[in-house]
Order: sequence, then C-alpha cells, then structure tokens
Amino acid sequence: MAYKTKAWQRKAGKNPKGGLNAKGRRSYNKATGGNLKAPTKKKGSKRRAAFCARMRGMKKKLTSRKTARNPNSRINKALRAWAC
Repeated sequence: MAYKTKAWQRKAGKNPKGGLNAKGRRSYNKATGGNLKAPTKKKGSKRRAAFCARMRGMKKKLTSRKTARNPNSRINKALRAWAC
C-alpha cells in the first residue's frame, strides 16, 4: 500500500499564486484540527491587518535580500494574495 501525503503538502492543494487552495485548506484542517480560512482583501478587516503586520515582520527579519526582492517567493505571493 502506497503512502499518500495530504493535499496541502502536494501540488494539488497549493494555489499557484501563493498559499493553499480550498482543497489544501480543507485537507490541512482535517489533518490538524485547525481552522484555516481563505485570504481576505477586505479593507478594515482585523484578520487581514494582523496577517499583513505579521508577514511584513517575517519578510524583514527572516528572509534574505534575494528572497525579499523575488516576486515569485512564497512570502511575496502571500502578501499579494492578502493585498498587503
């Protein structure tokens, strides 16, 4: 019997524009008991503001200059998906 990884760990669960698609979020929530939600672009959303602040800090502290400037890096894709 072949071991099959969860959708959120495979290409099937990832959004090419960054983050997880609906199938990936559903798979992650089922596997971990989490409650991931889709990105929101609604201005004034507290969830969006918190995410953007957290990710900007990560980008500043935890990435190399090369990664920070790369438009195809996962962190930059996530920031675009959330309209940060």
